[in-house]
Amino acid sequence: MARGRRWTYARSGVDRGSVSESLRALLAGTKYRPPATSGRLLDLPGHYAGLVRIGRETLAITTDTVGTKVRLAEELGDWEGVGEDIVQVNVNDLAAVGARPSVLVDCVLCETPNPTAFAAIGRGLGRGLRAGRIALAGGETAVVPEIVKGIDLGGTAVGFFPRGRRPVTGRRVRPGDVVLGLPAAGFHANGFTLVRRLLRERSIDLQRPRPGARLPVGRELLRPGRIYVSASEAVASAASTHGLAHISGGGVRNLVRLRPDVRFELDRWPAPSGIYRWVQELGAIAPEEMYQTFNMGIGFVIVVAPGAVDATRRVLLRARAGRAQVLGRVVRGSGVSLPHLGLEYAGYS
Repeated sequence: MARGRRWTYARSGVDRGSVSESLRALLAGTKYRPPATSGRLLDLPGHYAGLVRIGRETLAITTDTVGTKVRLAEELGDWEGVGEDIVQVNVNDLAAVGARPSVLVDCVLCETPNPTAFAAIGRGLGRGLRAGRIALAGGETAVVPEIVKGIDLGGTAVGFFPRGRRPVTGRRVRPGDVVLGLPAAGFHANGFTLVRRLLRERSIDLQRPRPGARLPVGRELLRPGRIYVSASEAVASAASTHGLAHISGGGVRNLVRLRPDVRFELDRWPAPSGIYRWVQELGAIAPEEMYQTFNMGIGFVIVVAPGAVDATRRVLLRARAGRAQVLGRVVRGSGVSLPHLGLEYAGYS
């Protein structure tokens, strides 16, 4: 039973407004147009991956970290899952523009080298490379005790578009389209600053299962995020696929990144259960905060033309990419709504 006032991401130490303001300040100093010989950057502000046109080829590039999930791994001495997450957080953003992953470089910052932890991270990283169908092309390992306490994990990934496939940017999303979703595997690597604060405040024993669960809480939370490369590969070349979205930090608001001048009406989003419901009750977290912080059970979204729903679901099953469920539709307007919960979000930031 939760006690005291409601928890929010800002209360745990992550203020979205401050993050957005700081990002705008950072970008204000980066206005530079490179020469044409360096390629042509495609203008997709706020999207999942940057796109650059070099000659006849288009490349996609993205970078991300595992975030404070690594603190939970450190506490439990269990590093394999977050090693896999280095791949997951990056290739899923490539998948969200329809790019085929090619190479990844990892970045490991640490306070002191730890061969045992590094070996486990490497095993998880290897699993992620196989699941994401991506090669490791080097990286950076730095010992920086003045900056990092423990270990910090991240990477950068590059993808390309096979012959005949165009980037899936969301510009073709239109009213009448149907929104399909693929299930997540827990919180993936988002919102752990809030989750960990709750665990500490409530003195939760990470070695014991929560009510109704089989795995200990710590192991359940450290489960690596699902990789959606096979799903993207199955549908990205189809003309009926109008948008793809990785539901990461920002929750359902991620859909606005596809197209801000339509409304994503998610009236069939499945009711959260398991770890989501438990965390929500633990911190008395308002539904509005839950759906704009966590993936709430859906990790990847595919927006398709209304006549392509059944065919898309069959293709995903054949590709062993998961069973997609209808979440809602695209209508006139803007933002994202979950009308059955009375929730509305105007934008992403």
